[in-house]
Amino acid sequence: MANYKLVVYVPLENADHIRQVIGEAGGGRLGKYSFCTFSTKGTGRYVPDADANPYIGKPGKPEEVQEERIEVTCDEEVLSNVIAAIKRVHPYEEVAIDVWELKNI
Repeated sequence: MANYKLVVYVPLENADHIRQVIGEAGGGRLGKYSFCTFSTKGTGRYVPDADANPYIGKPGKPEEVQEERIEVTCDEEVLSNVIAAIKRVHPYEEVAIDVWELKNI
C-alpha cells in the first residue's frame, strides 16, 4: 500500500482546526502515533479575480496573508478522506493541496 505526503496552506487562525480534522480523518498516523504533522509559517500572496469571493482580501487587489504550511503523511486508504475533510472546513474558496507519493525505503 502506498504512502503519501500531503501539504496544505491555511491562515494561521484556522491551522489548529485543519490539523484536528486531518487527524480525525486518519492522516498523520506513524506507527503507534497519531495526529502527526509538521508546520512552518510564511506569507501567501495572491490577487483574487473579479468574480472571486475571497475569505481574505478583495477582488482585483493584491493580498498577503500569514499562513501555516501543514505537512502530513497519509496511507493510501485514507488519503481521499483526508482531502475531503480539509475541503469541508478550509475557509478558502480555492484550497491549495499538494500530494506526493512517497517511496518506501
